[in-house]
Amino acid sequence: MKNISPARQLLLVPLAVFLIAPLSGCLSSQSSRSAEPTFSEFQQRAGDFNSVLALPGFETTAEEVRTSITNAITTAERALDLVGQLAPDEVNFDNTIKALDDIGYQAGTVANRVYLLKESSENAEIRDAATDMIKVFQEWAVGLDYREDVHAAVQAYAATQPTLEGESLKLFEETLRDYRRAGLALPKPERDEVERLRKELSNLETDFQSNITAAQLPLKFTRADLEGVPESFLSGEGIKTGDDEYTVMANITFHFIMVMENAGHEATRKRLKTARYSLAMDGNTSLLQQIVELRDTIARKLGYDSWADYRIEPKMAKTARTARDFVEELVAGLQPKFDAEIEEFRKLKARHTGDPDAQIRLWDWRYYSNQLKKEKYTVDAEQLRAWFPYEQTLDGMFDIYQRLFGLDITRVEAPYKWTDSLQLHVVSDARTGEPLGCFYLDMFPREGKYNHFAQFGIIQGKRLPDGRYQRPTVSLVCNFPPPSGDMPSLLSHQEVETLFHEFGHVLHSLLTRADYSRFSGTSVPRDFVEAPSQMLENWVWDKQVLDSFAAHYEDPDRKIPAEILDRLEEAKLATIGTFYRRQLSFALLDLALHTDVTGANQKDSVALSNRILADVFFPVPENSAFVAYFGHLMGYDAGYYGYAWADAISADMATVFENAPDRYFDSDAGRKLRDEIYAPGGSRDANISIRRFLGRERRLEPFLENLGIRPPDRTAASP
Repeated sequence: MKNISPARQLLLVPLAVFLIAPLSGCLSSQSSRSAEPTFSEFQQRAGDFNSVLALPGFETTAEEVRTSITNAITTAERALDLVGQLAPDEVNFDNTIKALDDIGYQAGTVANRVYLLKESSENAEIRDAATDMIKVFQEWAVGLDYREDVHAAVQAYAATQPTLEGESLKLFEETLRDYRRAGLALPKPERDEVERLRKELSNLETDFQSNITAAQLPLKFTRADLEGVPESFLSGEGIKTGDDEYTVMANITFHFIMVMENAGHEATRKRLKTARYSLAMDGNTSLLQQIVELRDTIARKLGYDSWADYRIEPKMAKTARTARDFVEELVAGLQPKFDAEIEEFRKLKARHTGDPDAQIRLWDWRYYSNQLKKEKYTVDAEQLRAWFPYEQTLDGMFDIYQRLFGLDITRVEAPYKWTDSLQLHVVSDARTGEPLGCFYLDMFPREGKYNHFAQFGIIQGKRLPDGRYQRPTVSLVCNFPPPSGDMPSLLSHQEVETLFHEFGHVLHSLLTRADYSRFSGTSVPRDFVEAPSQMLENWVWDKQVLDSFAAHYEDPDRKIPAEILDRLEEAKLATIGTFYRRQLSFALLDLALHTDVTGANQKDSVALSNRILADVFFPVPENSAFVAYFGHLMGYDAGYYGYAWADAISADMATVFENAPDRYFDSDAGRKLRDEIYAPGGSRDANISIRRFLGRERRLEPFLENLGIRPPDRTAASP
């Protein structure tokens, strides 16, 4: 799936790094499991490299959550008071611009930890307390932008016309830009109104996201209803709940996809799709309307034509018009291929149902895409699961990334676990032994947990005031099929692709060398952040790569036959138009919500979204509201186009490996990716990082070729 890594950003300005929550691993390789160092030993080793390796001290009660956020705010306020008390002749870079980054880092580390608990704690009281306190933190953080004493100190420093360069210059310029974007140049009454509206907005956004996480909808089916669904799924834990009763959770992604791709009865697919598109509808429909209207009001008060223009200004696309043109031209360019693919699906449905006039509906496309792969390309995605047992797949992925990027990944005992299956690993440089960071793995679904696939930042990389470097800590939060009885967890090829993608975000975070937390790791423009991870999806389509780890769980000597992989690639190209039209329909509805819905016209957000989905993809079920469950609208608002934008960049980046001597195992290309993309993070312009990695200006042709669009057509604007 592509709807992963939903990077969440607070509407914070100079302290925008306070909360880095989901953006899009597991067991270490066999060779690194015995007699490994303890975490304390890694901490000691980090000291030899003038760096710090740390784990968060997680709160274990609701009261501790409340206390932590309260104390973080109090501590930050005291530090900000010192900045605000500076006289004009006392200001310098360290006690103003850098101080704000330091303060943001300290407070943000607490908020990151609490946000993760909000999305993953098994304790409902802790989740509720975390939700409440994240609202408190966000409201406080918005107010920081309007502290006149701190702003005055920053302006006094700017008046000195300092001579800065590199990352420090970028931090200075973006701090000034962020104050402008917060409305500090407005008259005080207007500025106060923007502050009030932003605080109101942050609370509504938290409620919207919390409603999505909390939404659950069990659907009861008979065995006959689920004809075609693999027995391995039906016999899974918690699925068979009666003599002839099977419970499918509409909110659990792998449940949903398993049934939608395999259930032969259209009524079953329609029922599940309708349920999925109705999740959180009651709580979020009115919230969404309030949110988009409030966003538009704020943007216009700040001098922007739309919320999309406001949000896209710091990104690569720069304007809403550029982003929308890019998406609309891709939609048009894909029209012939999309039409041809849907006609293939329609013919299959006509033959299966006996109705020559059968039409493909929203609840049909996954099923008939899967049937096409089986019948025309003889590829059964469910049978491929046998080659991807969970632990073996993750071991193999780690071996590949260790070799490619010059790393060692070591599992260590986690001193605290918020769930029993949690695992902790440390990543080190293979040549020097320098610890580079650590990551948690929370990989299976459970009640109350974030229900997609994402990396959550916890501790960011940063140069500390004493000169040492704080190495990052992150968590990978996923929802893969759990093991059941004697059957191991078996991943689909698509889930393996997701795993390789998500761990790319982990690498981007952990391999950072940025001095300031504002630019650490994945803190890059949101229309670029997915590109490095999307590029890594190419690895799971390469026969040599797959042979290094993919083997039948019942017979390790059995590898995936080359002809199956060839047919799988053919099937991917045969259905890629449908896949991308769906993605682009989400991108257009996101942009439309944030350009066409205003506080003045009060267009119905659900009706507008449903119309766009119908125009670009398929009509949604009657009386449903997909957008009420579209979590990307919080944090990726006016930014969903970034997936396609980043895909265009990632396709070009992948050519570096495709043309390298050892292709996807080429360590020189891997080192270049590590040094030119991962290490700098957002500390320099993304265009510079991309150009240095490619060794040239980027091209759109590889992306168009991937879509089956002739490059000479130039059907899309260059990203």
